[in-house]
Order: sequence, then C-alpha cells, then structure tokens
Amino acid sequence: MVSAAVLHLWVLAWLASVLAADRPEKPKNLSCIAVQESETISSNIKCQWEAVGHQTEAVPTNYTLFIRQTGDKIYTASILGPVNKTTVDLNLFPHHMELEIWVVAQNELGKEESEHLIKLANCFVKTKPPSVAVISEAVFPTSLVMSWNSSIDKRYLETIYEIRFCPLGSQKWFYVPLADTSRYIQSFRLQNLQPDTVYVTQVRCKYNNNNKHCGYWSDWSSNVTERTPEDLPKSKPDVWIITSEEGLNKRQIEFICKDPEFSNGRIRRFNITIEKQKDSIRNGTWEIIPVNRSLTDGSSSKKQITPLKTITLDDEESVTVYVTAINSVGASPQAKLIISRKTREPPAVEKTEVQSHNGQLFLSWKPPNRTVSEYVVEWVSDGERNWQRENGKKNYTAIKGDLKQFVQYRISVYPIYGKLVGKPVLERAYFEQGVPSQGPIVNLSGDPGCYTAKLEWDEIPLIKRRGFITNYTIYYRSGTETRGITVPANTTSYTLTSLSRNTKYDIWIKASTIRGSVNGSNHSFTTLKYAPGEIEGIVVGVSLGFLFVVLMTMLLCFCKKDVIKDNFWPQIPNPGDSTIGNWSPDYPLKAEAPRENCLSGISVLNVDVCDAKCVFEEDKASLPLKKDKYLSEEHSSGIGGSSCMSSPRQSVSDSDEGGDMADTTASTIQYSSVVASSGYKGQNPSSLPQQSIFSRSESTQPLLDCEENHDTMVQEGSRQCFLRQPCFTHNAGNENATDSNDFNPLEMKQQEVLDFCPLEEDTEHTAPADCQSDDWIPAPVSSYMPQLGGYRPQ
Repeated sequence: MVSAAVLHLWVLAWLASVLAADRPEKPKNLSCIAVQESETISSNIKCQWEAVGHQTEAVPTNYTLFIRQTGDKIYTASILGPVNKTTVDLNLFPHHMELEIWVVAQNELGKEESEHLIKLANCFVKTKPPSVAVISEAVFPTSLVMSWNSSIDKRYLETIYEIRFCPLGSQKWFYVPLADTSRYIQSFRLQNLQPDTVYVTQVRCKYNNNNKHCGYWSDWSSNVTERTPEDLPKSKPDVWIITSEEGLNKRQIEFICKDPEFSNGRIRRFNITIEKQKDSIRNGTWEIIPVNRSLTDGSSSKKQITPLKTITLDDEESVTVYVTAINSVGASPQAKLIISRKTREPPAVEKTEVQSHNGQLFLSWKPPNRTVSEYVVEWVSDGERNWQRENGKKNYTAIKGDLKQFVQYRISVYPIYGKLVGKPVLERAYFEQGVPSQGPIVNLSGDPGCYTAKLEWDEIPLIKRRGFITNYTIYYRSGTETRGITVPANTTSYTLTSLSRNTKYDIWIKASTIRGSVNGSNHSFTTLKYAPGEIEGIVVGVSLGFLFVVLMTMLLCFCKKDVIKDNFWPQIPNPGDSTIGNWSPDYPLKAEAPRENCLSGISVLNVDVCDAKCVFEEDKASLPLKKDKYLSEEHSSGIGGSSCMSSPRQSVSDSDEGGDMADTTASTIQYSSVVASSGYKGQNPSSLPQQSIFSRSESTQPLLDCEENHDTMVQEGSRQCFLRQPCFTHNAGNENATDSNDFNPLEMKQQEVLDFCPLEEDTEHTAPADCQSDDWIPAPVSSYMPQLGGYRPQ
C-alpha cells in the first residue's frame, strides 16, 4: 500500500512537470568559425547558437550539431542541457568545398531544427593579420608607401585588405576606401599626407569572395610608424608680443613666435626684421634667430614658443616686425605685426566673461565698434604662455589648450585691426576650482595691547590656492570660548578688539572657496597686563604728586619761615641792646614812691644762668655743691659770674688791667634784677618794712622777653619767666647785707633757708604751698638802670 502511494505521487509530479514544460523552439543565430593555426586553417569548427524556449530540469533539452560535407559525409556533436556551443573536428579543413551546418533541439515533448548554413568552407575562416612595412620617399613629401605579406598561401585562400592610418598621437583614424583594396594586392601608396609628419598605419585581411558577408576580418596588424619627408612651410609663423613697462614713457616689447601650423618640416631658424613706421621705405636688415628642434617636436600638437627679440620703445614710437620661418627645404610666407604708439592704440573689446562648462573654458566678449580682422586669445599660468587666433566675426570661443585643474589662468583678449594690435582686456579664471591645499599663516603686527591685537597674514601662494578665495574667517579662542569674524577676500590684516587683559589667545584663519575651506596654522599670544606707558604714567603721576607736595611744603615753609623759626629756634633778645649796659653803681637809683606792684629792699645775688631756673625738691640737696662750684671758679668774683654756655672768662670786676671797655662789654652781658623781700602782687604792703634786693650778674646768656618787659609779664602773670625764677626765704637777720660784696655763699648756707618753688600762673591772693613763711620773698621783678660807664671793682 505504501509503495503504491509513493508511486502515485511520483506519477503526479512527473505529469505536473511535463505539463509545465514546452516543446523546444527552433535555435537561432547559428554561426561557425575556423581560425588559422600556423600557416594553415584549423580542422576544428566552432559553432554557437541561441537557445530559445522554456526548459525545466524534469524535461531537459538536448542539442545536436550536424555538419554535412560534400559526399553526404556528416559530422555530429551532441550536448545536454543549456549549453549552446560546441566544436566539431573535420579531420582536415575542406578548402573550396561547400559545407551545410544546422542544429537540432529535442526533449520529451518534441524536437526542432535550426536554419541550415550552406557556404563554402573558406567563408568560415578567420586568418591571421598580415605583416606590414612603410617607407617614405624624399621626392614625395605628402605620401607614404605601404607593403605587406599575407599570412596564408594564396592557393588556400585569396584575401582582400583594409588600411587605416592617423598622425602620431591622434585618436582619429582615416580609412582607405575598400574599393581601392578590393582585390588581391600586397602594396599601397598613402597620399595627401602632411609633410614631416609621423603617421601610424595598420592593415587587416579576409577571404575574398565578392560577398561582404562571407568570411571574417582578421585582427589589425601591429602599428607601423613613419615620418613623411619635409616640404616648404605652407603657412606663416605665429608672431606675438609680451609688453611690460620700462621706466617713464617707455615700454619693453618682447617678440615671440610659434612654428607655422603647416611647417612641413623641422624649423631650423627664424629671420626677423624690425622697422620704424616713420621710415618711408623698408631698409631694415634681417636678423637670424637659430632654433634647436628635435625630431619628435613636429609630432606634438603643442607648438613650441621661441623668443625672438626684445626692444625698448618710447610711448610715441611705432614699429612693424616681419618674421619668416626656415626649414631644410626653404622659407615660409612672411608674417607681419604692427606695434602702434601707446597713445593711439586701437580700442579694446567690452564686457568679457569667462565660464567653465562641460569640461571646457568658454570666453565671450562684446566686439568694438570697428571692423576686426581677428582676435588673439592669450592665457598665462605658472609662467607658461599660449595663445590662439579666432575669426574677427566671432564674439566667443573655447580655450583649445590643455588646461589644468585648480590652476588660475590670466586670460586676455586682443583685437587685431588688419595687422595692428589693439588694447587688451584681462580676466582671471579657473578651469576647475577646488579646496585650498594650504591655509593662511597668521602673525601679530607688533606687540599686543591690553585690549587689542593687530593680525597680519600673507595670501596663500597662487599654486596652492586652487580657486578664488571668497572670504577669510578669523577665529580666536581663550579658554573654552571661541569667536569667529568673517572678513573679505581682499583683506590681509585685521585688528581684534574687546580683548581681555593678561589673557592668552589662540588664533587661526580659515580660507574659503566655492568648493570648501581649510584652516591655517595656529598662533598664540598673551595680552598685556598694563598698557605701554601705563606704568610710567602711574610712576610719573605719583612722582609729580610727591613733587607737588614737596614743592607746596617748601613753599609753605618759605612763606611761614618766621613762624617755623620761632617754633624751633625761639628769638631771644640780645642783652647787649638793653639799657642795663649803660647802668653803673655810681649813680644810685632814684627813690620812687612805692607802688602796689613794686618791691623795696634790693640785694645783689651772684646767680649763674644755668641755675636760673626752678629747682624741684629733689634738686635742693645738690645746691651746696653748685655753690662750691661757684667759689671754685678761678676768674669769677664780684657781681659777675661765669657763663655755663661757654668756657670761663675773666670778669670785668676782677680785672686790674682795665682793658678796653668796649671789648669787655661785648663779651660780658650785664643785667640786674630786683627781688622784693615780701609781699604779693596786688596786695598792700604790710607794716613791716619791705626791702628790695638788687641782683646783678655778668653772663653771655641772652635775656628773656619777660626780663626785658617785666612790667608786662608781672601784670599778665606770664608763666614763661616765673617758672624759671628761684624762690628764696630770706633771713631777717641779714637785712643790712645789701652789698653784694658782703654776700657769702657759705654764710648763706648757714643763715638762710633756701626754698625753690615755681610760682603759680597769675596767682594774686594765695602764696605757693612751699613758701608759707612770713619772710618769703616774692618773685623778682626785673629792673634795668642805665649805667654811666662800666663797672668798678667791688
């Protein structure tokens, strides 16, 4: 049961595949070929066809190739599957015999047979190409002679040939008509060629049966090159100029030249002559310009440029140049060019425009309002110069030179009026633009400031620019903050502002074209902490301020010098100017009525100026020592005493020689003071008799103001003098000792009780605390009496 079911399923699948398959269709496009091996044709014929119709794996289609030779001999070859080509071995190729070839396609549903090919066996042959040779003949500069040998013997196969040629370097082939080579030949002459031009030639062949569809062309033979002989140049040399300024009202003209378009040989030299237009007849001499051309220069499509001569012309001069080109055969026609005065140059073209389109560079212009014979379009780049001539009726052209990408060209258009050169118009263009290969290099111009920095950069070299710069973008960064500024393409410097003090910045510049941008190298700088001159300004300002203060102080000191002098060096009156200098004991004082503030009873004291000051309680114990000091002075006696401010001098009263009184009084200052024995200022005298003590001393110490104006000082109670005066308690028993000669310090020590107390300022009713004795003597009142003439010895 299982096997029957499996068989049933298999039958159903077979029926389905059969029903899905179709009958084979007739094979199409049957072709066969027999190739040449060595010197004969191979006995194997290769055939192929196009299989038509649907095929399946369940119902495959088988193909069988049949070749019937004369005599009903059939050669077959069978293949299975989708393969549509096979090879049949005929044992020996049957030249000049007819063959019948067909293909049969067959499967389980039927079979189909292709069309029969009935041809001579040679119609299925493809031979090897012939071997070619080419020679040139000097007497025929426009032709080359070709010859070749057939690759197969004529007895087996007669062939026909096809020839083609082209100038070296060209991609365009020229074919010789088949009618000229439709018979069995082994040589041919190429004509109407260019002299002194290298040509490349090739030949191929096939079976000749006067039937274009019979046989196969062989492959082309190897290239064979040959140069045609030289001939006279058939065209003029192409003369042009390069103009540049040469000082004031002068210009430099360089004449250059390209070989004639049809030079017909290798140019060996140029002949040139230059004539001034003011000459009525041609009297110029020809100058020979030799050139060195290699044999391969003529094969190049780019003509070489030869510099001829350079001259200097005034702007008001005009010249005509004539040039001929010479080869080994002869001279070319003469070329002529006129250089007019600069002030009378013909007008230029207008509205030029350059565009790149479809791999070409197109130039258009507006013609001037004059008849133009031709235009010269010149382009220059990287020191290379070339030009082309266009018809005077055109107003546009395409540059025919070999232009390069990313290279800037300077294109000029010159109108030519007859042979007179007009003014040029210049345009700059790129055949194709790209991204610059180098960015600008930025540097600082000078030192940066506190808030500004001037940047400078050079233009990118022309060879690395690779396009027109549209703009520059300046980037500067401090920390993480980056700012950008865009400037025009014609800018090469810029000043950054609003920078921060003492800050480091990184800067770079981006150059852009229509194709992209590129960044230049980085540069770093740090702004100043202080602007130039700022520190100097601060120092100068402080110095000027200090100088101003000093000057003001000096001016103030100068204006207030008396006040300052009085404060630091008080003015002490000169005792020599006092009236006491004229006082003498020979003339007694006049008795005056006692006044409230006057004291009676005068005693003479020998007081040292150094001790004429208030002595405090702690200094009283040292007083006897000072008195001993007084007695020990060798030259001190009488009413005079030595000055503590200078070395001891001899007193006038002790001198027995009686020197010059003027000299004595000049060195010794005499003064006296009156000391009241009792009483107070402003109080009535007591019932006790008041005695005044007169004290006189010799001293160099200047008197105090209070001593000169004692009345005022006593009345005002000034403290300046009273604080310097000693206060004495006089012994009543010594009332009669009024003469200074009877005064003895030792007795004073024994009989007197000395109390030193400063008087209170302006005290009237209260006695000092240390002077409560009834015998207390009040403060001395100074009094000066005129002296009649010096002192007498006492």
